Amino acid sequence: MGGLLELLVNALNVRNATMALAAVAAVATVLTLAMPLLAGDSLDKRMKAVAFEREKIRQRERERMARGEKVTLRSSPKQYVQTVVDRFNLSKWVGQEEARLKLMQAGYRGQAPYITFLFFRLISPVAMLAASAFYIFLVLKLDQPTTVKLGICIAATYLGMHLPLLFLKNRIARRQLTIKRAFPDALDLLLICVESGMSIEAAFKKVADQVGTQSVALAEELTLTTAELSFLPERRQAYDNLAKRTDLDSVKAICVALQQAERYGTPLANTLRVLAQESRDMRMAEAEKKAAALPPKLTVPMILFFLPVLFVVILGPAAIKVMHLH
Repeated sequence: MGGLLELLVNALNVRNATMALAAVAAVATVLTLAMPLLAGDSLDKRMKAVAFEREKIRQRERERMARGEKVTLRSSPKQYVQTVVDRFNLSKWVGQEEARLKLMQAGYRGQAPYITFLFFRLISPVAMLAASAFYIFLVLKLDQPTTVKLGICIAATYLGMHLPLLFLKNRIARRQLTIKRAFPDALDLLLICVESGMSIEAAFKKVADQVGTQSVALAEELTLTTAELSFLPERRQAYDNLAKRTDLDSVKAICVALQQAERYGTPLANTLRVLAQESRDMRMAEAEKKAAALPPKLTVPMILFFLPVLFVVILGPAAIKVMHLH
């Protein structure tokens, strides 16, 4: 009788467990199918939020104009930053025309980012010198000669001099990566717009609206180029500015093609088609290059981490048996 009850209990447990797992699977399936319907369009919400913010900005600027305040489209630096730069005449001592170009490539436009850059060119070495001296002489208390400690402080100061440039280079690299990934799709859209009969300004504007979900940086550059094509006396200058701001070979190639089409009247659609295919091939080649470089990069981690564990799992039981035999 006891054995029969035990079998019945086990059967009920198996049945209940099966029913519970089936219910969980059914609920998970329903949630998986229903989540896309319940998620909504996040892009539409973002666009509505941007439109609402734009209307707020317009209303604020109208009120400022009604009060007679000066309205400017460029951001101004902080007052103390401007004061420091003017007092030490940093534009003469540490100013660089290359820095202006780097700032544009990083997405910082106008005079305010340049003034801020000059300010940090002055502050970064002083901050690194003070921090390194405080840490080495007061906190760490190295058992080294004073010349070694001073050498470390000087090295930290030298690093502080280049920190703003390193920040800009990192920012430019990330921005160029987003543009490079979205540029083949942008070329395809540009080709479709040109073949449909749009002007190059309308095509740029349309592509900028569509490519913003993939690369905000590329959308900004195309929008700025559209504006420059409208008000610059020479359209060639707008293409040159686009090439300088992006500093990418693929963008430079399309800018040269557009300049030739403007100057000699060559068909643009065939050129765009060839450049789009080349850009896609370059992106695929870069992906294949990264995939080919993966095995050498995994060799050292496998030797250090995977192989010792594998040897322990394989040889461990045999070693335990040998130890018990002895």
